[in-house]
Amino acid sequence: MNIETFRDYCLQKKAVEEAFPFDEVTLVFKVMGKIFAITGLDAEEFKVNLKCEPDWAVQLRELHPDDILPGWHMNKHHWNTVHFETGLDDALLKKLVDHSYDLIVSSLPKKTREAFANL
Repeated sequence: MNIETFRDYCLQKKAVEEAFPFDEVTLVFKVMGKIFAITGLDAEEFKVNLKCEPDWAVQLRELHPDDILPGWHMNKHHWNTVHFETGLDDALLKKLVDHSYDLIVSSLPKKTREAFANL
């Protein structure tokens, strides 16, 4: 999956915004103000940091040791760095994006989740 397809996929999700809160090359996708995906536009390889349930994160790293790594510059227990252009199936990549998005939505404060539900 290339970066344009990834961007379009993220932006079609409910209440998602893209931003550059850190610098002009670090693209962030947020749902209700909380980050669920981060990528660097200046990297040689297209890779994305995605939140992941810890046990599944370990399983994914074991199954795909060259393509899914502990989250770079992130809490390695909860985040993976996923290489998007090295051969992982698009269905798996979408599933990982969806999982990250869903984890963030489920962890939103009750009032924010209610506002999200009413959008």
